[in-house]
Amino acid sequence: MLTAVIVDDEPLARQRLRRLLGKVAGTVIQVVAECTDVDELMRLARRTQVDVLFLDIELPGGNGFTALRRWNGPPPRVVFVSAYDQHGVRAFEDRAVDYLLKPVSAERLRETVSRLVSLPDTPPRMLPASGRQLSLQLGRRIMRVDEADIQVVRAQGNYLDIETKRGTFTYRRPLGEFIKELDATAFLRAHRSSVVRIAAVTEILTLGSGRYRLTLDCGRVIVTGRRYRDDVQRLLATPPSASASA
Repeated sequence: MLTAVIVDDEPLARQRLRRLLGKVAGTVIQVVAECTDVDELMRLARRTQVDVLFLDIELPGGNGFTALRRWNGPPPRVVFVSAYDQHGVRAFEDRAVDYLLKPVSAERLRETVSRLVSLPDTPPRMLPASGRQLSLQLGRRIMRVDEADIQVVRAQGNYLDIETKRGTFTYRRPLGEFIKELDATAFLRAHRSSVVRIAAVTEILTLGSGRYRLTLDCGRVIVTGRRYRDDVQRLLATPPSASASA
């Protein structure tokens, strides 16, 4: 028998999935808990053995990918459950067993259960954050970008200029959504329209009035917004060796 946790902030979605699992999985999969956000899942993971995660993408406090980056202990088998299909490529890069679109049908869920029970006892390891790649939908192409290569992300409306060691890519997505996919320990929100990689910051100049000028190793200069003063000050208080290892 496999123990499972359903993670979704919508009560009706959790109830429906639990009911369908009882119908198609019988005693093969037992739902031992439900969570509504990333923090609740992390607390549960510290005290409960989890074999399978039925994981929504958009969650309070982060998203499903954030949860996997924060996961400690034996990695569970992961089934993403989402109302949107654009995260499918990223899900399988993160070693998902399956990707289900809402509303989930009994027939489709039965296929997923068959996959879960046919897997070996030791699931594949999830990729560490340092080795992660992001998939960017650029028109008809999907570009794979190493997260560690990203230097700065600048927003112009709903478009992002993502500057990497390989060049700059223009990607259509709100900055607030994109940030959720980044390693929060490695990136700094410097302005409402920009995010920088902490390890890329080579110089910080105080401008006054709660603003700073950040110089990156690529030569880009970013002036921070006043509302992000505390984040920059935390960076200033961090020893260089610690921020460089982020």
